[in-house]
Amino acid sequence: MFLPISAADVAQRGWSELDFVLVTGDAYCDHPSFGIAIISRVLEAEGYKCAILSQPRFDRPDDFRRFGKPRLGFMITGGNIDSMVAHYTAARRKRSEDSYSPGGKAGLRPDRATVVYSRLARKAYPDVPIIIGGLEASLRRFAHYDYWADKVMPSILLDSGADILSYGMGENQTIELARRLAEGEPVSQILDVRGTCVAVPISEYTPRKVAECPSYEQVCQSKKEYAVSCRIQQDEHDAVRGKTIIQRHGDKMLICNPPMPPLPQEQFDRVYELPYERRAHPCYDEQGGVPGMEEVEFSIIHNRGCFGACAFCSLAFHQGRTITTRSIESVVREAESFVKNPRFKGNIHDVGGPTANFRKPACKKQLEHGVCKGKRCLAPTPCPNLEVDHSEYLELLRRLRKIKGVKRVFVRSGIRFDYLMLDKDDTFMRELIQYHVSGQLKVAPEHCSNHVLDAMGKPHIEAYRAFSKKFFRVTEEIGKEQYLVPYLMSSHPGSRLRDAVELSLFLREQRLRPEQVQDFYPTPGTISTCMYYTGLDPYTLEEVYVPKKPEEKAEQRALLQYFKPENREIVERALHKAGRSDLIGTGSGCLVRGSAPKAPQKGKPTRKPSQSRRGKNRR
Repeated sequence: MFLPISAADVAQRGWSELDFVLVTGDAYCDHPSFGIAIISRVLEAEGYKCAILSQPRFDRPDDFRRFGKPRLGFMITGGNIDSMVAHYTAARRKRSEDSYSPGGKAGLRPDRATVVYSRLARKAYPDVPIIIGGLEASLRRFAHYDYWADKVMPSILLDSGADILSYGMGENQTIELARRLAEGEPVSQILDVRGTCVAVPISEYTPRKVAECPSYEQVCQSKKEYAVSCRIQQDEHDAVRGKTIIQRHGDKMLICNPPMPPLPQEQFDRVYELPYERRAHPCYDEQGGVPGMEEVEFSIIHNRGCFGACAFCSLAFHQGRTITTRSIESVVREAESFVKNPRFKGNIHDVGGPTANFRKPACKKQLEHGVCKGKRCLAPTPCPNLEVDHSEYLELLRRLRKIKGVKRVFVRSGIRFDYLMLDKDDTFMRELIQYHVSGQLKVAPEHCSNHVLDAMGKPHIEAYRAFSKKFFRVTEEIGKEQYLVPYLMSSHPGSRLRDAVELSLFLREQRLRPEQVQDFYPTPGTISTCMYYTGLDPYTLEEVYVPKKPEEKAEQRALLQYFKPENREIVERALHKAGRSDLIGTGSGCLVRGSAPKAPQKGKPTRKPSQSRRGKNRR
């Protein structure tokens, strides 16, 4: 049974008052791939009366009064992804579709949805507590560079006027906040919940042992201070050893409490086995449903966290780097429930998470001492303490394959190929290729230039070459015809034109012709975005080249698709700029043939004969 979405639904349940109204910028999908669905079901399981306010009008506060005044508060999220990413491409162009809206229709949520919704909720009921959360709030919890405004913006907590910000995967902080509000504690006094940020007047702040970031004013004025701030925020985002972080914003002190510890496995299981309907609300049926539900409806999340910690990815700053997993039994029970669903056709679309083949922390040390500051477990080379083990994930996949009514079990989340290559034998790779790849396996080398890969926090290209060679050997031995689909990124900080040329030569060598290329997208909360804005590596404070001009970004993107006729002229121009004119021509080593000479216009000779004759006679 879906949660109420109207006053009539609330009345039908016999409720005279709600405890919480949960507001989201997405269409209402009651599926554990949607954060609002998890939080609403967790609150329901704790006995609270909740309703969902999905994609409310954002020109006036009327919709926020739909259910009457909530007893305990509003909980607000912009949706599953940042609302600006939902609306705009990496080139800052408006998207024509929104996968998380009914019928894929764009424009049903505002830009900076969390801020807009919070202000409207405050207008509707000025004295009701407002808690913001979700990815948009989580990644904007400190002063941050905003790519779309091209400036540093304050913490979204202060910008929105909310009382509390919940960051990360918010189940336990939500439960604690709800309990304390229900017990009558004023929201202004709830200052110490892990996984939350609050703001107090500096005059009322009590000094304690903390990590202090440069202030909002300092990071606006100094890119070096911004880079220092970024490093502190990344380093202290650890539930074991992380400190409280403070950052001054004018006369306010932003207090970011340490992260909430990850869910223990038993609780992780319970959260994902709550009574989700696992589909979009029926009110969207006549509008074509919600496109974002199609791929995830029969997908399974088995883990959280990612110790890969790529510089351009926000997952480590949101979920953390410590891996936590559901039990095999819980995942199997979820899969068995699919078979009873009339919409299930026998295919489990994915068994994954941030990184599909992580089932354990990188090493035992992390559990006691936390993740290492300023280091990555896999890049540029694997840590000597890294423990590689696919046996539990392999057992999970085998159990799923045996379920009666399940035809195929696919793995479509990202696979860390460098981690896979460290396995002691080929068993997991063979079974992955034989049973869990639907003709194409997506992997993410991202680039081939090693100094660009260093900026990205990715393994050097030799790791991908070794994996690719082994993948095709095993595929042939099994008797299948399958392919690798590599994710590649253009214009990442550190990438010059010559690096893009190197990448195009790599693609030709590998016989890869990517139909789509992803430009680097500077989203809040990542190390790469810090490099994009500051031109500095936050861990060394050394300068990093950043391609920002639209012309160069277009050239780097075109080089990755050099084989397309429409890109010929721009590729030729880029090769000249990069000093690689030798790659233009008809030779076997060339990338493009070169521009054909322009045909002369009819009736207009290319030169005046009389002038030519006069010159010849004089000589």
